[in-house]
Amino acid sequence: MNKILGENRSIVSDIAGTTRDAIDTEFENENGKYVLIDTAGIRKKSKVKESIEKFSIMRTLLAIQRADVCLMMVDATQGITDQDAKIAGEAHEAGKGIIIVVNKWDAVEKETGTLESYKKDIYHKLKYLSYAPIIFISAKTGQRVHKLFDLIDYVAEQNSLRISTSILNQVINEAIAIVQPPTDKGKRLKIFYGTQASTKPPTFIIFVNNKELFHFSYERYLVNQIRKEFSLEGTPVRIIVREKSEKEGYLKSQR
Repeated sequence: MNKILGENRSIVSDIAGTTRDAIDTEFENENGKYVLIDTAGIRKKSKVKESIEKFSIMRTLLAIQRADVCLMMVDATQGITDQDAKIAGEAHEAGKGIIIVVNKWDAVEKETGTLESYKKDIYHKLKYLSYAPIIFISAKTGQRVHKLFDLIDYVAEQNSLRISTSILNQVINEAIAIVQPPTDKGKRLKIFYGTQASTKPPTFIIFVNNKELFHFSYERYLVNQIRKEFSLEGTPVRIIVREKSEKEGYLKSQR
């Protein structure tokens, strides 16, 4: 990582999985001040035998919780590993901003279409990370490293984005007009309105007449429409469904 930090800061090994602890490194460049948390990798449970390895996993998960943006480092010469997928899944579930960083791109033999083919393969293996941008770098030569920090800042902003209730409901109403909410046994889902509950990640509460009618497919459709309008690249988007009784006027939280 010498080209990312601008200097050598720690003793490392080329052998994957040798980092045992989460190491905090403070540094500053033209983009601003950052703290890089270099984490230990997560192995399959069947391979976790030593207590020190279990401790490394715990520290990695804690590091993910502390981070604003998680850089999923992929070795270009190896592709996506089970360990990569495990760490990415933890970052996704934690609601963190995520960037897929393909390192050692200088070591890959290339021809026309190599980069796009590599991207396609990553998104195929990590379908739930279709929102995460991919950047190809070389920490050894410094290739595209300067662009990485611009992307980090951008994803951090997306993860913290707040949308006004009025604008959000304009988007929801337009989405409903394009694709009507689903029906089940003669009952149609009614979406009354939505509001943003929190950021990191952007989380929206949608008030409906019957949460059982709010199928996953329609939730995914609304999320895609919100992403289309506001980008929200590099961040998970969460929706919480709550019922609103038209007659009694009370709210019932989803359980």
